[in-house]
Amino acid sequence: MAPAPPPAASFSPAEVQRRLAAGACWVRCGVRLYDLTGFVRHHPGGEQLLRARAGQDVSADLDGPPHRHSDNARRWLEQYYVGDLQGDPQGSVENGAVTSASTQKTDPAMEPKLKAVDWDKDLVDWQKPLLWQVGHLGEKYDEWVHQPVTRPIRLFHSDLVEALSKTVWYSVPIIWVPLMLYLSWSYYRTLAQGNVRLFTSFTTEYSVAMPESTFPGLFMLGLLLWSLVEYLIHRFLFHMKPPNDSYYLIMLHFIMHGQHHKAPFDESRLVFPPVPASLVIAFFYVFLRLILPEAVGGTVFAGGLLGYVIYDMIHYYLHFGSPHKGSYLYNLKAHHVKHHFAHQQSGFGISTKFWDHFFHTLILEEPHPKIQ
Repeated sequence: MAPAPPPAASFSPAEVQRRLAAGACWVRCGVRLYDLTGFVRHHPGGEQLLRARAGQDVSADLDGPPHRHSDNARRWLEQYYVGDLQGDPQGSVENGAVTSASTQKTDPAMEPKLKAVDWDKDLVDWQKPLLWQVGHLGEKYDEWVHQPVTRPIRLFHSDLVEALSKTVWYSVPIIWVPLMLYLSWSYYRTLAQGNVRLFTSFTTEYSVAMPESTFPGLFMLGLLLWSLVEYLIHRFLFHMKPPNDSYYLIMLHFIMHGQHHKAPFDESRLVFPPVPASLVIAFFYVFLRLILPEAVGGTVFAGGLLGYVIYDMIHYYLHFGSPHKGSYLYNLKAHHVKHHFAHQQSGFGISTKFWDHFFHTLILEEPHPKIQ
């Protein structure tokens, strides 16, 4: 388990200057100091944010219009509280230079009223597995689970089960890409035999021959269908709101996706572990085999399996990668960051925003972006 955060400390302006000069990104609300270094390095445009906001007072960014998520932003920011700034509370440290009260004043109405997060008095006991505790949160669960933290989560008492609930990112391509290649090769050979026909279960006279030339189209259909499944699962299953009085549905939501929103930078839980993933993958394989001829359903499944691998790899990269500004992945990462920290009920696409456009759940650009 991760150790409890260190107690609050006091930092002189000179100490803050040294940390800023070393490349840290500290901001403040009044006299309260927050270390955002780790976050901005995983945020689109993080380096620009580091240079633009380091050392500044962000009270106005959090409270002033047109910001619409002030409470959530403040709760999230408290996770990074490190201590207070010594000296004149009306002074500031900006880009490594101390500014006196005569050059900058802070509106007292903008001062934060929240206390630092006390891990010992949180709604759950972080020294114990969380899965068995979250069901008791009831009506407080939805708000609690969307207040992200930067510490790892333990779900189960059993070390074995806990280990099975985690995995490294590269386990996904290592396990599933060879299976996808084998199925593709196998079903292409079956199609090449020339005896596969579609709709034979309904009619013999009007059945459609499926030669090997249909393989690329079926494979791409599988990729497209996966992108739709990805969207639907994320929107309607992962982001269902469990009833406040349902202990087990809250537990189910937390183990499926809530734990990811609570600890979005826990890299051991960013991709699906092989054991639970194999159960879901087997379900889709059996389903396609039941409704389509073996070679047709298997080819569509192989395309969908590649789509799943791409999805998991992109999802990991969106949390820990640093895409170039203006690139496709940069835009996806910006979209996903907004989904996590401000717009949890929209922006459900991970590998593509196509279905968000189609179903009108796209996160719109705000004219005056603020730190969130």
